[in-house]
Amino acid sequence: MPLQRSNTADKFIVDRRKPHRNSDVARAVRRTRDRLSQQAGSLDFDRELLKLHARAMVVSAIAIPLLVLAVAAIGRLAGLDNQIVIWALSTLLCYTIVAFMARRVERTEAAELDPVQTRRDFLIGHFLCGLGWAWFAWIGCDACQIDQFHVAKAMVMLIAMATTAVMASSLGGALLATFAIPVAVYVYTIMRLWTPIEATMAALLIAALPFFGYVARHLNRASLMLLSFRSEKDALIAEVETAKSMSDEARRRAEDANLAKSRFLASMSHELRTPLNAILGFSEVMANEVLGPMNNPTYRDYAHDVHESGQHLLDLINEILDLSRIEAGRYQLNEEPVVLLTIVEDCCHMMELRARNKDIRVIQEFEETLPRLFADERAVRQITLNLLSNSIKFTPSGGEVRVRVGWTAGGGQYISVKDNGPGIPEEEIPVVLSAFGQGSIAIKSAEQGTGLGLPIVQGLLAMHGGEFELHSKLREGTEAIAIFPLSRVMEELPALPTKAVATRGRR
Repeated sequence: MPLQRSNTADKFIVDRRKPHRNSDVARAVRRTRDRLSQQAGSLDFDRELLKLHARAMVVSAIAIPLLVLAVAAIGRLAGLDNQIVIWALSTLLCYTIVAFMARRVERTEAAELDPVQTRRDFLIGHFLCGLGWAWFAWIGCDACQIDQFHVAKAMVMLIAMATTAVMASSLGGALLATFAIPVAVYVYTIMRLWTPIEATMAALLIAALPFFGYVARHLNRASLMLLSFRSEKDALIAEVETAKSMSDEARRRAEDANLAKSRFLASMSHELRTPLNAILGFSEVMANEVLGPMNNPTYRDYAHDVHESGQHLLDLINEILDLSRIEAGRYQLNEEPVVLLTIVEDCCHMMELRARNKDIRVIQEFEETLPRLFADERAVRQITLNLLSNSIKFTPSGGEVRVRVGWTAGGGQYISVKDNGPGIPEEEIPVVLSAFGQGSIAIKSAEQGTGLGLPIVQGLLAMHGGEFELHSKLREGTEAIAIFPLSRVMEELPALPTKAVATRGRR
């Protein structure tokens, strides 16, 4: 199946390690929010505002009708004639028309709405409701038993005005269309009396209309911000979905690349090792002059160089395969009880000749009577040899390498290899611990290296549940510590007394 490539443009994803990039993302989000909030005049926003208004009218459709019914009931009890009942029925009819209109708009898809026509219909409906309140403001009560009847009417209109300001805040101009005429009618009706209390209530109604209009405008802005945030959320969700699809595509590509790498290593390991074995064997025969002396000593030196280069290439192939198996989780541990002291001591003897050739002393400081570890002996040997090889490689002539084995503070066991070489700069330690990573000193050194020794050590220790620590100071030296956890330490059981063993045998 051919590898498919994504046609989606790259996106910038938030990276917590890069503050400057996070600030760019924050500025982009703010610009998006400002752009969305400035689109209130667009058709999409107008449709959404009309949908919000319709939803608000449907949810609170019973509020003002209950007020109308309560006013009608109290008016009849107070001695008003049937005019208050007729007013109540007509006003309820107007609000019912608005409620049915809102229900129809709510059930209609936003894309199918005509914003201009729908807004006009709503304003006409609110205007009709306002005519009902104008009729209420005109109603008189010469024979009723309510003192200060005009004050009671003003209080009812204030309650209705406040309720309408909250309910119809998503529709600009709805409050003015509903209560501009009723307030004017109320002021006209009390001009005949114009007592201080009636004048105060008229002034209160006149002041309340712009005040509640101001409140409605702020609620309308809140609705706009709600729509802006909703649009921004949808845009961010789209961004996340795009990033997710890109990450899925990248993960699939990485899996394909990893599979191709595994197949390549599996095939090339055999293809490279077969000729390398021949090169190593024949070059060793020629260098040692097994079949007879070489007349030209330069050829013998060339044979030595060929053998060393082939051995280096073989070691590199083995290290790459080991690291690949560790990263793929295919490195099988052959766990058994091992003695850490014995393994480290054998590794020190193996590296003794190499250290002696560079005039380096290997100092061993081992704690006695360490219990056995449950670990893979081959892996432990590889860990120790890699640490010793690195220390001897970068320690100058006349230096020393100090090897220690002992207990950790948590009850585990550790291997420490410390040298007095040139050290590693602090900023280069992460590079040294990465695959194929080499510090500036290693690059300048004449010693050959692949940069895979410490990553292999980290991987093997991780498979044992252990930890690896690297401490270094420039021009002072480096200490590498391999730590095996307490769970790997096997406690030796105490021997039973002879009498107890004999007693159990008789039983």
